[in-house]
Amino acid sequence: MNRFLLGGLAALIMAGVGLFWWQGRAEVEKAAPPPEVAPSFDPEDLPSAELGDANGPEPPEATDLTREQRRFGRYDRNSDGRISRNEMLSTRTAAFRKLDKDGNNLLSFEEWAVTTVDKFDRADVNRDDQLTPAEFARTAPPPKPKSRCSC
Repeated sequence: MNRFLLGGLAALIMAGVGLFWWQGRAEVEKAAPPPEVAPSFDPEDLPSAELGDANGPEPPEATDLTREQRRFGRYDRNSDGRISRNEMLSTRTAAFRKLDKDGNNLLSFEEWAVTTVDKFDRADVNRDDQLTPAEFARTAPPPKPKSRCSC
């Protein structure tokens, strides 16, 4: 019972302190100087939208990386120029979650990862458990056939 009384008393004290603090802040804000009036602006001072008059920084140049080099960079998490087995498997967790539609985890990760491990083993020609860019190129999915226009 004493705990309830002490808790209620503490809540009332905190509310009173908060009330006084809030009123004290209001008094400080009343004495604040009035805001300065913004000077009028001249429309001629606004930047132009014409391309020849651009003063801003140049847009970044596109990199000359090939599609395969960009794909390799996405897998190479630590940027050491090689893809370890863990780096290759780390990108597959989202795909595993997509396969488990009902969320009952009947598809184990080990069962699903067999495909990725087999793909890694087929690509790792020198069997050093790391893929070079040339070895990684062997894991690329086959290109999709271009659809012909049925016009």
